[in-house]
Amino acid sequence: MRRLLLAALLLVAAPALADPVIGAAAPDFTATDTDGRAVRLADYRGRIVILEWTNPGCPFVRAHYDSGTMPAVQAEAKAAGAVWLSVNSGAPGKQGHMTGPQARAQMAHDRAVPTAYLLDPAGTLGRLYGAKTTPHMYVIAADGRLAYEGAIDDRPTADADDAKAATRWALNAVKAVKAGRTPDPAVTRAYGCQVKYK
Repeated sequence: MRRLLLAALLLVAAPALADPVIGAAAPDFTATDTDGRAVRLADYRGRIVILEWTNPGCPFVRAHYDSGTMPAVQAEAKAAGAVWLSVNSGAPGKQGHMTGPQARAQMAHDRAVPTAYLLDPAGTLGRLYGAKTTPHMYVIAADGRLAYEGAIDDRPTADADDAKAATRWALNAVKAVKAGRTPDPAVTRAYGCQVKYK
């Protein structure tokens, strides 16, 4: 009985995940990168911003990095003028949690090329956006409105070959926004490992 009561209290005490709306202003935030610098969404107003929730211990994330598809998508999006922010909301003691030096070493290993890698161990940023999985992708248009939310692609597996052959929904959303079009689809179901919140 005591365990059930404690579990119920933890569920009630855990902050709820937000549910940002496509077409509405993306929630503003300030987060810390791997070097301890503040990164503000407002600083990138006028540019397309991609948020990628990541966990280096998740097999779905591994499929995208080990196959080279995630670094390739990052590079293509950045070449199009977009800002790519990888976000790690893994809590201390849970799978994927990293310090700044650990995250920098992981990025080098994965040949990742985000604009910045944000550390969110308290899960504040993840909950603000309602991030549920790794990966979970968001595309914010240059005017600050949320344009896409969901999966990185159309193949919800942890297979590297699938990652290579997939239709890249998040990247297609970036291209659509850059061309002044509404992404189609604008919302998809994110897949992967659960975000390891505190």
